[in-house]
Amino acid sequence: MVGNTDIGYCRADFVGLSGGLSYLDTASSAQKSRVVIEKMCSAMEDHYANIHRGLYRNAQITTQEYESVRGKVAEFINAVKPAEIIFTRNTTEAINLVATSWGGQNLRKGDEVILSVMEHHANIVPWQLRDGITIKVVPLTAQGTLDIEVFKSLLSDKTKMIGLNHISNALGVINPVSEFIKAARSFNKDIKILIDASQSIVHTSLDVQAMDCDFLTFTGHKLYGPTGVGVLWGREEILNAMPPYQGGGDMIETVTFQGSTFKPAPARFEAGTPAIAEVIGLGAAIDYLRTIGQDSIRAHEDKIFNYMKAQLQKIDGLTFFGVPQVGIISFLPTWAHAADVAMILDKCNVAVRTGHHCCMPLMAALGVEGTIRASIGLYTNEADIDSLVHGLKKAKDMLA
Repeated sequence: MVGNTDIGYCRADFVGLSGGLSYLDTASSAQKSRVVIEKMCSAMEDHYANIHRGLYRNAQITTQEYESVRGKVAEFINAVKPAEIIFTRNTTEAINLVATSWGGQNLRKGDEVILSVMEHHANIVPWQLRDGITIKVVPLTAQGTLDIEVFKSLLSDKTKMIGLNHISNALGVINPVSEFIKAARSFNKDIKILIDASQSIVHTSLDVQAMDCDFLTFTGHKLYGPTGVGVLWGREEILNAMPPYQGGGDMIETVTFQGSTFKPAPARFEAGTPAIAEVIGLGAAIDYLRTIGQDSIRAHEDKIFNYMKAQLQKIDGLTFFGVPQVGIISFLPTWAHAADVAMILDKCNVAVRTGHHCCMPLMAALGVEGTIRASIGLYTNEADIDSLVHGLKKAKDMLA
């Protein structure tokens, strides 16, 4: 199926679209396929038990299914081994884990963390909670891309961490993170680098070894999996040098009132009963995507994305933001408020996102409070885009 752009049959797998909804908010959270829903139901109905604890049949089956997902994720992003995969609730918790555990151990007053103006709040606020550090920000170029020359000038002997998103959730811009990583490694190979792959995991193939970062995060619900599960990948030697993020069951080796010892990664970062069915659901989502083929999905999305760009550009009075390359287009009408337009689109059974998209510093840099964002997934078809265009024209007729 590699290169096949006709994957329209997949739409029928997504029960949330059965009513004819034109769902153009996949960048926020993707719809779920029957495969994922049924797998999670099976985990809860057929053999549910807590994991890593029981010797009885259900406990063994559920533990095996849960742990097999670690291997699926590792293979999906080309990690060296499953032990480098830590399950979290979402990307936000994954970044907080790094900022709290690695940051608490390694960041001192006066140290510097470099972020970009495109970052989601989840890759800004956790670093602001580290007292005494300085955050430096990579700005946009006049063309709306990250300025790598300014990035190079921000590197210093005090730089300890770099956090960059791979694809902007607000603009659909693919950031050349490999170029940024190469520049950082040339300056100082000891600087740690975290990549927020929440959008790129959906639209591209990832290879953490080739990327040469130290941490990578993504969330399951954008990858057609359930909410409540995310992933932190980290180099094994770095993870095992980090202190636990939380304390409790399943992350300990021994406990006495005089002190405790902890398991190596990933267990030391997974305290307590985890989101068992959700992790198993994430594994089902990965299986589903691999069955279709990432190349086929990308070819289909490119076709729909180009169609969306072409059709939206035919509507007078729309201002577009950034240089979108994949999956996401942000725009504003000159003839009405974004919220009013979105409500009319909703009446036309079209779902889009409005607002700052958890990127307030980016919106400030663009000189706006927010945008209308239309984002696609593997189930999006040309009819969805036609519905969007029809709704926008209707809104213009009503509001202009």
